[in-house]
Amino acid sequence: MRRSLVLFVCLFVQTAVLAAQDLVLTNANVVDVAAGTILEGATVVVSDGRIRTIASGDLELPPGTEVVDLMGRFLAPGLFDAHVHVGDAASARRALETGVTTMRSMGTSHYVDVGIRDLQAAGHLEAPQLLAAGYHVRPPAAEAFFQDHPELGHLFGQEIKGDEAVRAMTRAIVSRGVDFVKTNATERAGLPDTDPRKEFYSEAELAAIVEEAAAGGIGVAAHAHGDAGARSAVRAGVRSIEHGTYMSPATLELMVERGTFLVPTIAVVRDLTIPGGSYDNPVLNVRGRHMLPRVQDMARNAHGIGVKIVAATDTGYGPENVTTLAHELMELVGIGMSPLEALRAATTTAADLFGLTDRTGRVEEGLEADLIVLERNPLEDIGVMQDVLMVVNDGKVVVQRGDWPARRTVS
Repeated sequence: MRRSLVLFVCLFVQTAVLAAQDLVLTNANVVDVAAGTILEGATVVVSDGRIRTIASGDLELPPGTEVVDLMGRFLAPGLFDAHVHVGDAASARRALETGVTTMRSMGTSHYVDVGIRDLQAAGHLEAPQLLAAGYHVRPPAAEAFFQDHPELGHLFGQEIKGDEAVRAMTRAIVSRGVDFVKTNATERAGLPDTDPRKEFYSEAELAAIVEEAAAGGIGVAAHAHGDAGARSAVRAGVRSIEHGTYMSPATLELMVERGTFLVPTIAVVRDLTIPGGSYDNPVLNVRGRHMLPRVQDMARNAHGIGVKIVAATDTGYGPENVTTLAHELMELVGIGMSPLEALRAATTTAADLFGLTDRTGRVEEGLEADLIVLERNPLEDIGVMQDVLMVVNDGKVVVQRGDWPARRTVS
């Protein structure tokens, strides 16, 4: 009698969940990126934007249920791109279409990324979830920064250097509700007249930026190609180093000790070497051919000693951009990571960096339904990430490609 009652209650609860569901994905091979395993022939129930049930085999579905038969295709978590420069809705949509369901902005003018973030969060914009940075804290501050912060006009035309100036700029950016602060510890690589090894800030100045960000409850990401600038940033307490091209083994060891994340952006360095790519400049082509083996060696060393590596493109997802996150995952496999480790760099490890492990990054009951569908097993062939067949964002199918059956409704 007791067993019958339990079965009745379980059936009632399951029916209640299914009756309120938004979407059911059947015949799915679910990729468990935490365990590194595949659950074959699964049914995944999505309701109110979250994964409610993952069942082995079929479920009895009530009338009105929307069903997508994945026909044995692979269901994986939506991807994280940890370094983008997306400044408009169309570019955000292009990122989403590649399978990116969460991304971290690395700088825009006029806090455009904050606006995109808030529009998406409110359901007004079909785009990845966005973490916004606003402006970079850097010595040659953008002119637009002073247009948004005329109260700091006394710093206009000057380099943002010294404790007082870097603190003032950081406080101003934090006041606009950003999710983290980005600073430039070294010059850029993507401009022909810059020296990417050149150190911008001292360890003391970087520590002041970290302290001001922490006062606002957020962390700091530091752009750094040169070893000296990167080492100062790690010592100052930044949460991630972006690029890290020339970092030494000693600096990488320090990152392991401090728990600092590395976002190497290898694919965009390869793009520097390609005439006609996003950086079609002969000076940058030459620079890229020198930098590419250096960043590959650095990332290989980082992986070998256990630095936490996160995937990113450093692109704007504009119509002219040629790099996607799939290319970065292929580069990570190329430096010695397994396909599973590369996929984690764009899911679970990135979620850890972003502070979102309790919300997304895995195909798991209770988490947000940010999902992608792939033709083949990404744990065997990471190249399949170049062709994402379906994207589910916040529980809604926003992309479906291919010649497989359309969605149906149970009658």
